[in-house]
Amino acid sequence: MKISNLVIAGLLVGLLSTNALAISSKAGTSAGAFLKIDAGAPRAQALGNAFVSVADGPEALFWNPAGSASATTRELQFTYMDYLQGYKARTLAYLQPIGKTIIGLTVNYMDMDDFDFRDEWGDKNPEVGIPVQNFVGSLSIARGFINQKLQIGATAKYVTERLYRGGNSGGHNHYDNVGFDVGAKLRLVNWLGLGGAVVNIGDKDEMPRGLRLGADLNTRYFTISGEYTKYSDDKARYGVGLEIHIPEDLLQVARFDLRVGYYTRDNTGINTEDSWVEKVGLEETSRVSFGAGVYSGELFGYGASLDYAVTPFGALGTSQQIAVSIQF
Repeated sequence: MKISNLVIAGLLVGLLSTNALAISSKAGTSAGAFLKIDAGAPRAQALGNAFVSVADGPEALFWNPAGSASATTRELQFTYMDYLQGYKARTLAYLQPIGKTIIGLTVNYMDMDDFDFRDEWGDKNPEVGIPVQNFVGSLSIARGFINQKLQIGATAKYVTERLYRGGNSGGHNHYDNVGFDVGAKLRLVNWLGLGGAVVNIGDKDEMPRGLRLGADLNTRYFTISGEYTKYSDDKARYGVGLEIHIPEDLLQVARFDLRVGYYTRDNTGINTEDSWVEKVGLEETSRVSFGAGVYSGELFGYGASLDYAVTPFGALGTSQQIAVSIQF
């Protein structure tokens, strides 16, 4: 049976995206499904995507650009994500304060390897190379008002997709698009915050436009956050996260955070490959995520942080992400 390799690769990227795992009447109606993957934001991944109201630092550039307005120093972050079925992402984000305004730059390169391509006769086709390559480059601007109680931000981004064409002609198809994100955060009181963002604004047939609305309760020792997410090609989703803080002044070395989250994505079978997933009882769910982070303000005179997140995805495997950042 002859099966188009382009269709297979495209469906895999769409199905593997965080919010596209459910069967929806609008599934597959937008290109750029990879834009829904939480690459560049391990904290968001660990918190069950409940991040829009607590987003800050370089990670905010990938979720809610308004959150970057809280930056007080230059910051550089590198993130590596080992997603699912050989799909990987590498991101680089930079924040530059200019007076009270923050400028942010990001690059995000994603590809898929180890894909078992077959020709029309069912034989392996090793000449395909890399079947899927995606790239996003962005420029963001953000600013805080009323002593940072109100933060506003916007992002312009260039998006390109490269997909293997398949069939007798082979080769790859290229798709190029321009999109925008806008967001805001409001800190009503010290312990209560609100956030919202509209992402992937552009051609609705080329990018999955999304709405994110969230709130958080924040104390010195813990933060509880929640988020409502609705993409144009999927039904509404909900996430909730808990972050436990161990302050730096208590440890006398660094601040340590523990995170756990729950997101209403559909389950994707049973994980039989990762024994540790079975040991913690998560082999049949794709909804729970967790992670940790450590931050030190005095690492050889610089601020530095390390964040990690992991999400079991049932039969699809496990998604892991790690980020390293430095403030200077």
